[in-house]
Amino acid sequence: MNKTFDILIIGGGPAGLVSAVTANRYYPDKTIAVVRSIENGCVPCGIPYMFSSLNHPEENKMGIAPLEKIGAVVISGEARSINRQKKQVTLKDNSEIGYDKLILAVGSVPYIPPIAGMDKKGVYPVHKDMDYLIPAIDNVKKGKHVVVIGGGFIGVEFADEISQISGMKVTLVEMLDHLLANSFDPEFSKLAEEKLNSKKIRVATGTRVEEIIGNGTVEKVRLSSGEVIPADSIILGVGAVPNTSLAVSAGLDIGKGKGIWVDEYMRTVDPDIFAVGDCAGKRDFYTRKDAPVMLASTATAEARIAGANLYKLKVVRENKGTIAIYSTYVDGLVMGSAGLTETTAQKENFEIIIGAAEAIDKHPATLPRAHKIHMKLIFSKKSGIILGGQVAGGMCCGELINIIGMAIQQRVSYTELETLQMATHPFVTAAPTMYPIVKAAFDASGKMC
Repeated sequence: MNKTFDILIIGGGPAGLVSAVTANRYYPDKTIAVVRSIENGCVPCGIPYMFSSLNHPEENKMGIAPLEKIGAVVISGEARSINRQKKQVTLKDNSEIGYDKLILAVGSVPYIPPIAGMDKKGVYPVHKDMDYLIPAIDNVKKGKHVVVIGGGFIGVEFADEISQISGMKVTLVEMLDHLLANSFDPEFSKLAEEKLNSKKIRVATGTRVEEIIGNGTVEKVRLSSGEVIPADSIILGVGAVPNTSLAVSAGLDIGKGKGIWVDEYMRTVDPDIFAVGDCAGKRDFYTRKDAPVMLASTATAEARIAGANLYKLKVVRENKGTIAIYSTYVDGLVMGSAGLTETTAQKENFEIIIGAAEAIDKHPATLPRAHKIHMKLIFSKKSGIILGGQVAGGMCCGELINIIGMAIQQRVSYTELETLQMATHPFVTAAPTMYPIVKAAFDASGKMC
């Protein structure tokens, strides 16, 4: 194909899709094309649940219906280079596509740790490609021993999900002292560790995989403690790195965090090229330091900013930094985190006050399926502004962390949260007298003097 479009988007994942839909809303007269290097993409957050929770792995496929609905042209191909002077993108098949505005939504690539034996058959990085994932899942299910490397939320979710396969023995290896240590303080990390241990998942923290052993195929792994454990397959849950090769070859700047440098409106150093999602650099909401946060929720928020402001800054919707908000699910336990943890805040030398609370997510607490909620809020001691929060408990915690996220974005104070007006109902929320956000803010207020 040799054609020119007003708006060209490279990348067919969540960030690319939302960029296209948003751009169409604000600039309906513009032609839009999306280049996808992966024809059978998937919902990234649903990948762990392809092992057991979904009836069939194919149910996690991410279609292109939203793109078809807006009349966007979908092109299968891999972008090889960008000519910024000619405003052209050359694909691997040597076809050329012209653009007026270009959005890079090329995502990330799995990080491959430098472990001896990593090239053996049976080692599975997490690629967002159904044609790769489905046979990988089939192969994992044929074995009895799975080692998951990495105790962040990806690794934890994989370990939890794979343990549901009958007869499967799972070992989760994390080199830090606790799981989820980059997003939660130790008392919350322990809740996840206890859940996994209760499912007979071996959680090996404070250790690392030193070697993958086997004659061409994974058979065992050697830990840093010297222990050797059996392994039929290995899942790499150690994260990813920004996919910046296309941007680098085009002469675009890379930030200190190794992602493509962008301003608050997701513009690169080239005013006609934007970058969103995992490939784009991130800055912390409060410290403005580089933050290696790669979440679909963050990516789609950036995509909406870019899509709205391609031609003019008609929508004051700038990216003020990531609050690193996310939630995870571990065998019925929902955990959410946003903003700074207590550990991070102290490391950055913030003077803080902690507000903590526990409550039951239904009232009265004797109602069926009631769960205890653990809430922790971090405030600036002098200003009283919220810096971060963590929550764990039942399903309602998935939305409680979103309330905390909004409070962080709006720089809400503890006094405002202490007088929060909320809707409550016996079956769906904690009691208005014991609402966890209010209780935690109240707890903090007593420490402000």
